[in-house]
Amino acid sequence: MNILKADLEQVVSPPPPIETDMTLEEFLESDLERYEYVKGELILIPPTSGEHGDISSNIQWYLYSHIRSNQLGRIYTSDTGFQVGDRILMPDIAFVSTERLPDDRRKAFSIPPDLAVEVVSPTDAQFRVIEKTLAYLSAGTQLVWVVEPVAKTVTVYRSETDIKTLTREDTLTGEDVVEGFSCEISQLFE
Repeated sequence: MNILKADLEQVVSPPPPIETDMTLEEFLESDLERYEYVKGELILIPPTSGEHGDISSNIQWYLYSHIRSNQLGRIYTSDTGFQVGDRILMPDIAFVSTERLPDDRRKAFSIPPDLAVEVVSPTDAQFRVIEKTLAYLSAGTQLVWVVEPVAKTVTVYRSETDIKTLTREDTLTGEDVVEGFSCEISQLFE
């Protein structure tokens, strides 16, 4: 039984960061994919689970439908990199308002998103999720949603002190960032 437990822990452990002497600028010019750049380390973003994909797709669909019909900006998936201070991060879903969209979108965005959505995976370390959330806010992201599949909750961050956790009984809104958007939390987990 202990061998099985050890094997399971290895499966859900996040891959260790890779130290590099690469600068942020060199990372931006590289052809590395599926990595985030954080404080001189490369963080491999492993493939996600089907559950993660279901939840991400639901959030993306609800957001996309609202944003597109109201011409508020663009939605981006986890393949898109954003410069967040001295990091390049790839949120599971990101929103950038029309007013902030850069003209040149052939490289990672040199700005943080207006809204960043992180869906917690079994391989995510909690401290990394929180660290990433605070980095988004510090860099100017106005709203961060951390979606927890096991508890079926969404924690909404506006700042380090303005934090609220919503349950399946609640409604998620875009507040003043994605104006007019609302969705029942339970719908995200269908």
